[in-house]
Amino acid sequence: MTSSGEESLSDTFGFMELAIQQAKLALNSLEVPVGCVIVEDGKVIASGRNRTTETRNATRHAEMEAIDILLEQWKKNGFMESEVANKFSKCKLYVTCEPCIMCAAALSILGIKEVYYGCANDKFGGCGSILSLHSSNPEPAMSAGVPQQKGFKCTGGIMASEAVFLFRNFYEQGNPNAPKPHRPLVQQVSN
Repeated sequence: MTSSGEESLSDTFGFMELAIQQAKLALNSLEVPVGCVIVEDGKVIASGRNRTTETRNATRHAEMEAIDILLEQWKKNGFMESEVANKFSKCKLYVTCEPCIMCAAALSILGIKEVYYGCANDKFGGCGSILSLHSSNPEPAMSAGVPQQKGFKCTGGIMASEAVFLFRNFYEQGNPNAPKPHRPLVQQVSN
């Protein structure tokens, strides 16, 4: 039995399934299949999927999309910076792939409470695969204007095989948006 505000293992898988659904939306849009949801008090308050090709903006990762949705929503609600920081400190992120260095740094600076991810990101992972940005930095910021990283709890391997399956589908079909495809695209049969 879980206490108030704590998710059970079945809740964790349920939220990760929602992230997988976002990743499938990305895959269907010919984007790298990464999706996420942000949860506060056991409720999904934002979701995101990769949109780098669609927006022609390399920063539009699933996590950044979800963060921007929340920031806009909280701005409309008139929350002050301290209130936004307090709200992020109570949120959990469920994402299909380990956050990259950029996203892990943003999550740390924002002070998210916890991150659950599917598969590791062996090329760009910011939660242990390449860098460990989820670990709080004991050294103070270099100068007054630099945001301090807060760190967050991180758990990987949740529904990893499902996330890897989506990546395999994406790369096996070939990336039509790549500047120079490494292998020929698989012809899709029309019904």
